[in-house]
Amino acid sequence: MIELWLVGIGTGNPRHLTAEARDALAGADAILIPEKGAGKDDLAALRHAICDAAAAGVPRHGFALPRRDPAIADYAARVEAWHDRIAEVWIETLDAALPRGGRAAFLVWGDPSLYDSTLRIADRVARERPLSLRVVPGITAIQALTAGHAIPLNRLGGPVTITTGRRLRAEGWPEGADTVVVMLDEGGAFATLPPEGISIWWSAYAGMTQEIRIAGPLAAVCDQIVARRAEARAAHGWIMDIYLMRRD
Repeated sequence: MIELWLVGIGTGNPRHLTAEARDALAGADAILIPEKGAGKDDLAALRHAICDAAAAGVPRHGFALPRRDPAIADYAARVEAWHDRIAEVWIETLDAALPRGGRAAFLVWGDPSLYDSTLRIADRVARERPLSLRVVPGITAIQALTAGHAIPLNRLGGPVTITTGRRLRAEGWPEGADTVVVMLDEGGAFATLPPEGISIWWSAYAGMTQEIRIAGPLAAVCDQIVARRAEARAAHGWIMDIYLMRRD
């Protein structure tokens, strides 16, 4: 039997680790580290830095993260096939790291339950191997965003809609929404909206030392965000950003 612990690590800042997360990493027999390839070495390096601080003596096992197959046109089918392949790589890595069973930890950006497919991939692994699953919650990018801008997530008594950049591009402003949080945006989906009457709070690398924050009326700051985002991506080779918008 393998115990698989999915550990939320916040936004890459080692100080975002909870005491429970530190204990989970220190108590593991192996830690799995995905390697996303050239240009994204920073992400693996951040995971290693967190392990250095919280679980220096625990063996780490890196694995190459498969890429999505661009030949599959349908988005949902492409992602499902990608998750199947990742699950296969997880199984190979777990078998090599813990041939006699034990506890494995996997570091998850933010929280494993929010716009993250790690739990769905773990479910695939559990169909093929005896697996006990534990989840340690972490600080989410939404929390880092609102804290960085010192704003509440919702208006008084108001609802919040959480969506993706892909859906915002395809469907526009969610019907009936007042406050919208957008995650997993490949770049500038907010620029497809009619900007009048919308305010935006945007953060890149939220919670990290290189965090960038821009806020204001969308009509006034849209171009600034698009340009700053491109500059940051070119400088670091990757970018994670998130933003909140409200109707004025």
